[in-house]
Amino acid sequence: MDWFPLLLSLRVATVATLAAGSLGVALAYALAMGRFPGRRLLEAIASLPLTLPPTVLGYYLLVVLGRGSTLGGWIEAVTGSPLVFTWQGAVVAATIPSLPLVVRPARAAFEDVDPAVLEAARIDGGSRLHQLLFILLPLGRRGITAGLALAFARALGDFGTTLMVAGNIPGKTQTMPIAIYDAVQAGRWDVATTLAVVLSLVSIGLLVGIGRLGERVL
Repeated sequence: MDWFPLLLSLRVATVATLAAGSLGVALAYALAMGRFPGRRLLEAIASLPLTLPPTVLGYYLLVVLGRGSTLGGWIEAVTGSPLVFTWQGAVVAATIPSLPLVVRPARAAFEDVDPAVLEAARIDGGSRLHQLLFILLPLGRRGITAGLALAFARALGDFGTTLMVAGNIPGKTQTMPIAIYDAVQAGRWDVATTLAVVLSLVSIGLLVGIGRLGERVL
């Protein structure tokens, strides 16, 4: 069995979860605590990956990040290589669908914090950053942890968006879901079955591990 797709899937899912976690918590904080023009629009955009088909989401990313786009050209000029059809492109493709899975539970966790606690911190001179680091994040850790676990599972199993942005290049961008699809297309059912079982077992093992770690930490 070729272990590259599994190792790549784990690497992509790990980096994508870190990216979705960082951006998702920031967005959740802004939506939960901020009152600014365009808040409803930002909320809708943050939830959009939940409703768009993965291929449509991947198409938009391909248009925005492709070599012919302004952003894609800038990234290629800075890094020396295009972002699309690389494993880094797969990370971006896996991050976007995972983002709402962090934003929603994290936002709910922030909104559940008693406003009196935040007001007391403000009266004592606590800045917004202090409130975030020492009140909101500790009290909202259950929701954030749940969101990160969902984001990792979503990133690990992403297919359509990753295929559109990173392609299907064996040994370079071929993740486990794409490898399974490739094996089915080629009529190699034994390979597809093995890959599907391995991916399922790894996913179950990781989610159980994350759950136990969360129980100990929380």
